[in-house]
Amino acid sequence: MRTEFPGVVDLPHDFAIDRHMPASRQVYEDLRAKILSLKLEPGEALSRPHLADSYGISQTPVRDAFMKLQQEGLVEIFPQSRTMVTKIDVEHARQTQFLRTSIELETMRALCLDPDKKKLSSAQEILSRQRLALHEHGDLSSFSLLDRSFHLSLFRSVGYPELWELIVRRSGHIDRLRNLNLPDPGKAANILADHAEILEAALSSDAAAADRAVRKHLSGTLQAVEQIRERYPHYF
Repeated sequence: MRTEFPGVVDLPHDFAIDRHMPASRQVYEDLRAKILSLKLEPGEALSRPHLADSYGISQTPVRDAFMKLQQEGLVEIFPQSRTMVTKIDVEHARQTQFLRTSIELETMRALCLDPDKKKLSSAQEILSRQRLALHEHGDLSSFSLLDRSFHLSLFRSVGYPELWELIVRRSGHIDRLRNLNLPDPGKAANILADHAEILEAALSSDAAAADRAVRKHLSGTLQAVEQIRERYPHYF
């Protein structure tokens, strides 16, 4: 939806500031979620005064949110001019995927070596909920949230949830690619199958199988990047 200001996006009124929490953090999280979901498209112009008015706050929290989003490469701030949602940077996505693969392989190795398989109960429960979200409800939004929860649960199982947060804060570009790829036929089903393989490998302490499953699972979106680029050339 557009405003009366040409080139400036108007956000849907689906978010209200909680006055008991820091406004800048809330604005950051809301704008980040909208950027990753493509509600705010690459190349969109963001107006600090207009957003402050939409949120019912001063411009300072919006400025702080912009600065944090810029640190993650999700917006570009042009002083005294405008702020733009960045285009998807495929090279940045590849670097983030390299980092994530390296960390997640070590996470799975630790889980395979750990005899306490009860630590995997949370991941098992999340996988069951993912199946319901996809097969019973066809809810890709919930499916995607549960996808992230599944991987977070693995990091929690080895005692390193902060490493997942490190990955998340670097993943803006590749997460946008994933959200463009997720609706493709068979993609969600493949994710479910990969998660099942990852869990089975950990439960059976098969480190080699876990290595193969993680590499296959994390490589899918980047393998499809040229097809995604062909469909959405204006996003790159």
